[in-house]
Amino acid sequence: MLDRNSLLRGIIRWTARVLSVFSTSVLIMFVVGEPFPVEKITATQLLGLILFPVGLVIGFAVAWWREGLGGSITIGSLLAFYAVFTLLMHEPLSDGVWFLVFALPAFLFLLSALLRRSRRMVTT
Repeated sequence: MLDRNSLLRGIIRWTARVLSVFSTSVLIMFVVGEPFPVEKITATQLLGLILFPVGLVIGFAVAWWREGLGGSITIGSLLAFYAVFTLLMHEPLSDGVWFLVFALPAFLFLLSALLRRSRRMVTT
């Protein structure tokens, strides 16, 4: 029989998974939907692109098997992306909150991992 913690964790885990697929799909539409001038991209911009869409998606994929690790990869990529734009490019991200919205599943994956860990500590 499921206890409340297991039920809550399952809901959070599957919400994170569904939202990660949705977030990844929207990011792919942004990347594929517009012409992309590869020849005009600087090294710093390329680093930012690797961190934001690519780092997020890799973190989401890892989180399907290892929630804590995948969530950490995504959050780490997001923080590094913010650092690249604010420190290296000297461009504050005025609409930076939208990047957090895309990364929301990572926070849910981390919460699910914490609930799993707390469940283990209670049972041992």
